[in-house]
This record gives sequence, C-alpha cells and structure tokens, in this order.
Amino acid sequence: MSTPDSVAATQATTGQRTRDDQAGWGPVAIVLIGAFMALLDTTIVNVALPSIRTGLHASPASLEWIVSGYALAYGLALVPGGRAGDRFGHKNLFLIGLTIFTLASVACGISQRQGEIVAARIVQGVGAGLFFPAISATIQHSFTGPARSKAFGVLGAVIGVSTAMGPLLGGLIIAGAGTAEGWRWVFLVNLFIGAVAIPLAARRLPTSVARTQRGFDPAGLILLTGGLLLLLVPLIEGEQDGWPVWTWVCFGACVVVFALLAVWELRADRRGGDPLLKPALLRQASFSAGAVFAVVFFGGFSTVFFTLSILWQEGLGHSALITGLVIAPYSAGTLAAAANSDKLSARLGRMVLVLGCSLLTAGLLLVALVVHLTSPGVNGWALIGPLLLAGLGTGMTIAPNQDFVLATVPRQEAGTAAGVLGTSQRLGTAIGIAVVGTVLFGSLRFTPGPDAVAAAFSHSAQLALLANVGFAVAALVLVLALPRQVPSHARQ
Repeated sequence: MSTPDSVAATQATTGQRTRDDQAGWGPVAIVLIGAFMALLDTTIVNVALPSIRTGLHASPASLEWIVSGYALAYGLALVPGGRAGDRFGHKNLFLIGLTIFTLASVACGISQRQGEIVAARIVQGVGAGLFFPAISATIQHSFTGPARSKAFGVLGAVIGVSTAMGPLLGGLIIAGAGTAEGWRWVFLVNLFIGAVAIPLAARRLPTSVARTQRGFDPAGLILLTGGLLLLLVPLIEGEQDGWPVWTWVCFGACVVVFALLAVWELRADRRGGDPLLKPALLRQASFSAGAVFAVVFFGGFSTVFFTLSILWQEGLGHSALITGLVIAPYSAGTLAAAANSDKLSARLGRMVLVLGCSLLTAGLLLVALVVHLTSPGVNGWALIGPLLLAGLGTGMTIAPNQDFVLATVPRQEAGTAAGVLGTSQRLGTAIGIAVVGTVLFGSLRFTPGPDAVAAAFSHSAQLALLANVGFAVAALVLVLALPRQVPSHARQ
C-alpha cells in the first residue's frame, strides 16, 4: 500500500525525469542535424553526377569514386570515431567531425578537377564517420527508458527521410542554381547548415564526465583499409583500363591482406587487447551473417539511384529535377514502410526481412523489365509501381535489420557490434557502386542511329539493375541465418 510520502517521492522522481527528458531534446536536435547531413550526402550526390561529369570532364571511374569513396571513408571511420569519442568525449568528436565534414563539403563545391572532388569526398566521409557515433552517445546520455526509445525512433526517421529525399532535393537545387554550376550547391549548402550547427553544438552539447580507455587497433584498421582498397580500386579502375595484370594482382593481394587481418585480430584478442573486429562477435553465426547481410543488402538497394540517375540524364537527356521526380516513388515507399517497420517486425518476426528482400527483388526485376520493354525512350510513368514496390521493401528492412543482427549480441558488446554493423552498411554501398558501376559503364556499346545513346544506356542500365537483383537475392538467402524473432531483452 502506498503512503503519501512514497507517492510524493514517486511524483517528484517522475517530474524530474520528465524535465530531464524535455531538456535532452535540445542537444539531441543538434546532433540530428548532423545525422541529416551525413545521410543526405549518401544519395543527394547521385543526381549531380552527370553535371559533375560534364563540368569537370570526370571519367566514369571518378564518378564511382565520388560515391564509393565517401561511403568507404565514412564506414572505416565509424569504429575509430566511436572509440575516440569514448576516450576523449563525444562532444569533442562531434565538433571535430562536423567541422571536417563542413569544410570538405566546401572543398567539393569549389573543386576544379576530378581528382580534387574525389579527395574532398573522401575527407567528407571521414568527417561523417567521426561525428556519427556521437549521435547515439548523446541520445544515451540525454534520455532513459521510453524516452530513449522514442529518441532512437526519431533518429531512424531522420535517417530514412534524409536518405529518401536526397535525389529529389538534389534535383531541386540543380534546377534552381542551373545545370552548369548547380552541382556545386549540392555540396555548398552544407556550409550554411554547418555554420549554424557547429556553434550550437559547442554551446549546448553535454560534456561527457566518464570516459573509457579504449584501444584503437591501428594495425587492424590499416589492414582492413588496405584489403578493401585492394578490392575496390581494381573493381572501379579495371574496366576502363582493360583489366590489366595489376588488377588481378590486387585481387590476389586482397585475399592475403584479409587473411593477415584475421590472424592479427585473433592474436590481439588472445593477448587481451581491444581488436577492431571482435573475434567473439564474428564467431556468432547470426552476427557474422547479419554483418554480411548488411553489406549485401546496402550494396543492392543504395546503388539503384546511381544507375537511374546516369540513365535518365546521360542516356535519355532529362534534367536533374525530372530524375529526382522519377526516383521519388522509391523514396515514398521507403518512408511509408520505415514508419511502420517496428510494428511489422514485432508481428512478423524474421519474416519482415524475408518480405522486405522479396519486395526489393521483385521491384528491381520489374524496373529492369520496364526499361527493357519501353527502351529506348523509357517510360517514367511505368516505373512508378515497380519503384514504389522496391522502396517498400527497402523501408521495411533497414530498421528491423539492426534489431535482428544485434539480437544475440551480449549487452557489453552492443556498442562495438553497432559500429561494425554501421561500417558494414557503408562498405556495402562502396562495394555495390564498384560492382554496379563496372557493369553499367563496362557494357556501354554505341551503334549508329538517332536513338543510339538512349538504347545503349538503357541496355547497360538493365544489366546494372540485374546486378542489383543479384545483391537482393543474396540478402534474402542470408536472412535465413538470422534469429526468427528478436528476443524481448533486445527491445528493452
């Protein structure tokens, strides 16, 4: 039976928690600006690629590096960024990373050569990877209980909105600023957002009191980066160079470097170190399959924007704005499904991922079929249904993906596991662009005639979309290695 004193104490505690939660929304709103900027830049640049190609005389390989270089650097910086935040304070890492990101965005916007913009995009990705872990840390610091779950739900919504609206927003910016120089404002707009967010973060973000002494495992990071570069560089550069001997040497060296990485991480773990990739985590079949699933799934869906942007502008001669509008049904489907993915996940269990991957596969197959049947003048109206279907599949998979992958991970390893998963997602985008770009540009063959360009790009786009389908099917197979249901403790 409750006494008046206990009731008053409970009310006081509840009131204090409510005030703390209300105060926490200020800092969280600031870091969510960073989340919006980082994820927006993964898709907004796609509609600007044809304008960049014309303005900077960029090669197909450079266009691929503009997308995959950002994703690769972003993914590789996530785990070191999280560990540095644990050690030196997440506020400091957020400020450093966001400043690097903003300045690199300016460098992208004022680039005069293709090499300059590729380098600036890589630095931009490093900045995003450094500050992004601070977003989750700020939410953890600012909220408890249901309010924390709500805040993470808002973060998921911001990620979905920013990723989905990128192509349309990019099209609007280029339409407003002009085809010749509009692509520059796709990057320069970050200067104005950063100029507001950085001072606000310096004033309002909480300073961490407790700091964890974490190792950085620089050797592991170097081996991981080296192995991925040995894989991606020949994939991106090999087709235009005619697949010379050095590309095959790189592929062989890639296998050796990844083997050395495995040996090094096992040795570091046995000696009580803090390896970049925890062997204990990777030995869990559900987690390792889930990390591979993230690579394959993101490789499958995130590169669709790249293919359609090149087809619609380079092949069919449409504007960036029209391209953004054509892709809009995909974005709408992603947002609609993402908003209800938690309910679907709770009701259907692992079947929500099976359904999502199946819808993505079917949607992409239908997109390729429409391109084939209506080539060379591809009918954008006929793509609305297939793109909406693919978007629905993407939206109902992205959020539950993390729940199912992390479901069997011990709580003390949740932060490391989330970092590895985030890295897997970004690396999936980088690898997907390398593979899809190689198929798209490597299969271009022009024949004489008025519709030659449109027909050639339509044919290559079909093959690239089939590569996306291959990724989606592989993701569907990998779903079977994940747990059937998220354990109740993983939802708490």
